[in-house]
Amino acid sequence: MKGSQIFNFKSVGIKLFVILFCTIVLLSSVLGLTSYSFAKGIITNEVAAASSQSIVQAADKLDFLFAEYEALSRQFAVDPVLKADMELINNPAAGTVEKVAAEDRIRRKLDSVKGSDERMFGIRLVAKSLVDVESYKSTGTSSIRSDEGVLERLKQIVDAKGNPVWFPVRAKGFFDSYNEASLTMGRLLRNIQHPDAEYYMLIEIKGKALTEVLSNLHIGQGGEIRIVNSEGIIVYGSDNALLGQPSYIKISEEQAKQQDHSYTAGDEEGNSQLVVYQPLATAKWTMMGYAPVSDFTQSANKLLYITLLVVLAAAFIAVLIGYSLVRMIGRPLGKLAGLMEEGEKGNLQVRTNFKSQDEIGRLGHSFNKMMEQISLLAGQSGLSANEVLATSEQLVAASSTTSLHAREVATATGDIALGAASLAAEAEKSNQNVEIMGLKMNQVAGINTVMDASAGKVIGVSNQGSELMKQLVNKSESSVEKMNLIVQNTDKLRQSTHLIRSILTPMIEVNKQTNILALNASIEAVRAGAAGRGFIVIADEIRQLANQSSQSIHSVSRIADEIGMDIENTVKVVNEAAPLFHEQITSVRQSSSIFESVKQEMEDFIGHIGQSSLSMAELLQFQRQLGESMASVSAVVEETNAATQEVASMSSQQFIVSEELVTLSAKLEGLAESLRESLVSFNV
Repeated sequence: MKGSQIFNFKSVGIKLFVILFCTIVLLSSVLGLTSYSFAKGIITNEVAAASSQSIVQAADKLDFLFAEYEALSRQFAVDPVLKADMELINNPAAGTVEKVAAEDRIRRKLDSVKGSDERMFGIRLVAKSLVDVESYKSTGTSSIRSDEGVLERLKQIVDAKGNPVWFPVRAKGFFDSYNEASLTMGRLLRNIQHPDAEYYMLIEIKGKALTEVLSNLHIGQGGEIRIVNSEGIIVYGSDNALLGQPSYIKISEEQAKQQDHSYTAGDEEGNSQLVVYQPLATAKWTMMGYAPVSDFTQSANKLLYITLLVVLAAAFIAVLIGYSLVRMIGRPLGKLAGLMEEGEKGNLQVRTNFKSQDEIGRLGHSFNKMMEQISLLAGQSGLSANEVLATSEQLVAASSTTSLHAREVATATGDIALGAASLAAEAEKSNQNVEIMGLKMNQVAGINTVMDASAGKVIGVSNQGSELMKQLVNKSESSVEKMNLIVQNTDKLRQSTHLIRSILTPMIEVNKQTNILALNASIEAVRAGAAGRGFIVIADEIRQLANQSSQSIHSVSRIADEIGMDIENTVKVVNEAAPLFHEQITSVRQSSSIFESVKQEMEDFIGHIGQSSLSMAELLQFQRQLGESMASVSAVVEETNAATQEVASMSSQQFIVSEELVTLSAKLEGLAESLRESLVSFNV
């Protein structure tokens, strides 16, 4: 029994034990984990600062390397001898020996530059035509390709307008023809006076050269160095398979503007990485190095084991302190709770026996005093309950009699008020009907006015229609006359077409005779030999003119035939349209007579509307008199109804008060009985 009380989870002692235990363990855990987190952050920040310095130095080396090649390309761009040789090669007027000598000087210059730098794959001057024969390259350099990717990269060089352009490391070089990766710098050697002598200058650098420059840069044990462009594409990496691929770890614009060039981010596998970066001053690239954070924070993991030991020790101490609290507080409070439950059941003889002088002892002494006071109060309440019960029985009898009389008065008054209300409702309803009748009459009078105005408009429209129909008849007759003129003009055109055909017939015969004469002249000229050559030319010209005249005559004849067909079709359509115009004139005249009939009917209709309006005015006068009488009756009925309702309301209130008095008396009697029964259960 005691064990069940000690480990009752609803006990105050157990709650204190749990709170104390959780607080100590939580504080110990938070303290240890916070120390571990701060130590890890300090180590990461120190490593990030050191790595940032290293990445800055490596970026400076790359910038120095890139600046050397940019300076080399600048020397080529301003070299007057090279410029003169390129102009000589592209000069069509130059001799072959001079061109060969110039080409030899260009190749020897390229070979000397390439031989002095082991980091180069080669250096070449590519013609804008992308023809390998017209371009120049150092020894050991592959031929030129002109696929879509190469053209796109050369376009970037043109857009730079003579400034150097750096291209990312490619696994097979700029023209995809090498067996290892290379980095390329391109520049357009401009020549404003001789645009034909402009060349693309390409300096191809071995990818291993970048690796050698960055060989001394290490970030962590498993770190990696990459160079990315502004779009996050990998420009350089230890694995050539990643070239041209988007980097999972990217540098945003906000991070690029920060002074601290380091942050932590997750890699492709979700592992936390320490990232340091530095933008290059020459190319628009960023050097980025990253390594797992775990490489730097392994030494801080010892704090986790220390934290675990501290938490275990704190938990043991919390158990001891909690057990002591349960014995000192939980057990006395549990015993006091049991005694109070006995008092709740009606046993007022229970007492505590706490002897301590602390708050628990004072609580037990106060409990004993409280039980004694409750015993005295229960005895006195029993006597008072008997007296209240006797008084409440007398009050219930008097309240019942009062309520009965109030009910009878309220019923009679309600009947009177109901009759007055019915009379007022009928009067109000009649008044409303009179008002509605007046509104309807006003509406009818308004409608008559509108109909009168509409009829006047209809008459006006009918007059306009009659005038328009007369004009339409005149226009239709004029159209018939014009149709007759069209028929006459069409007959004249038909005769003119036959006359043109009769004129063209002899012209065709003349052309045939001209052709025959030209042929005979050609034959005679041939027979005449050398003396007749001039006549042959004249005969050919005459024959050509005859052929052209024949073609023109045939074209005119064909056009005359087409005009004749169009005239015949026009005559046919005009003959078909003439009867329709006559029928239209007849219909228009009938419509004009109908408009005259409508006008007469509308005048009769206006007269009837005037008589209706006079009758409606008389009805409105009678309706006003009837409305005034109904309003007087309604006012008298409303005054009577108001007085009756006031009397009924007062009677109802009196009845409600009587009912409430009876209800309260019954409640008082029930409470007195309940109080007496509850006091019986106490053991005083």
